[in-house]
Amino acid sequence: MPYVDGFLAAVPTANREAYKTHAANAWPIFKDLGAIALWECWGDDVPDGELTSYLKAVQAKEDETVVFSWTVWPDKDTRDAAWSKMMSDPAIGEAMGDMPFDGKRLIYGGFQPLMVAGEMPAV
Repeated sequence: MPYVDGFLAAVPTANREAYKTHAANAWPIFKDLGAIALWECWGDDVPDGELTSYLKAVQAKEDETVVFSWTVWPDKDTRDAAWSKMMSDPAIGEAMGDMPFDGKRLIYGGFQPLMVAGEMPAV
């Protein structure tokens, strides 16, 4: 069963292209480690809520944009092996470069699909 890693981050709006480059550099690494797909989505219509919101979740500042991202793996075992390799191999970190955002406010987690409907269009 496929497995999904989800990410939410506040990225300085001025770093949009740097973030896109960072993600583009990460994809070949993720793919080589078994990932099926990577989606990076730049916030376009992200309202602030009274109690909760994407903006509040990542403590986004006025000059930051929320990014919603996910990686699809063929299964949890492949994902776990990939993360283990990424965390233990310094060459992977060097290849990906510095994160163009505050990683302390990054929210991430692994998810088992509950239901999938339709198809994801190519961008």
